[in-house]
Amino acid sequence: MQATAALFLVRPLPRPHYRCLHGLRGGVSLAPPRRRLVARGPRCSMSLSIGGGAGAGAGGDHGFSYEHIPVFPRYRIRDPYKLLGVDRDAAEEEIRSARNFLIQQYAGHEPSEEAIEGAYEKIIMKSYQQRKKTKINLKTKLKKRVEESPSWVKALLGYFEVPQMDIISRRLFFFAFIAGWSIATSAENGPAFQLAISLFSCIYFLNDKMKNLMRASTTGFGVLVGGWIIGSLLVPLIPTFIIPPSWSLELLTSLVAYVFLFLGCTFLK
Repeated sequence: MQATAALFLVRPLPRPHYRCLHGLRGGVSLAPPRRRLVARGPRCSMSLSIGGGAGAGAGGDHGFSYEHIPVFPRYRIRDPYKLLGVDRDAAEEEIRSARNFLIQQYAGHEPSEEAIEGAYEKIIMKSYQQRKKTKINLKTKLKKRVEESPSWVKALLGYFEVPQMDIISRRLFFFAFIAGWSIATSAENGPAFQLAISLFSCIYFLNDKMKNLMRASTTGFGVLVGGWIIGSLLVPLIPTFIIPPSWSLELLTSLVAYVFLFLGCTFLK
């Protein structure tokens, strides 16, 4: 009996077997892993949305709502004049004022702003195209009139040309200075010296185009004489209450001559 008890104590105890709840790995039963206790908070079932009104996410606004932003009621109209509320013959300043007013009223609503800007650009572009077309038509009509005019008119127009605007402005400024100089010194002496300067200047400008000093001198002197004769005929017809008392007949005639000299040296070929 004692030997049996000693043998039982020496014999090792059998190891307990556990069933694998998650399957077998390599044919060997594995003990279930220990579970970790993780503190979990309550789940939130609410989702945050910006501008979650009736129109949120609709109409291509990507979840943004224009609930509190004024919407332009005519922004879907295709006619740019009706959209801006202006007449078809309205001036450009009026169209710009209507555009600025509507942009301020409906700022923040992107479709309204795009519609207002698009209508304004269409009207301005159409106006520019019409002006360009009218200018081209005017040149075409003038050219056609010249081609249909008599031969003597064509021959007369062949002596004239239209230079660049900078040339016209510079020569206009020069002869205006001569005229002002003559008016400022009219009480002291006559405009003979200023007339001589204007004549030589006209001959110089004509010679620069004609490349012929004799022809330029003859043309310049003829323009001066013609202007003086026409001035002497026109000046007596001017009412006396328009003319300042210090202006003499010679000064008025010289002013007309300056105009002819400017036209001659600028537009004659």
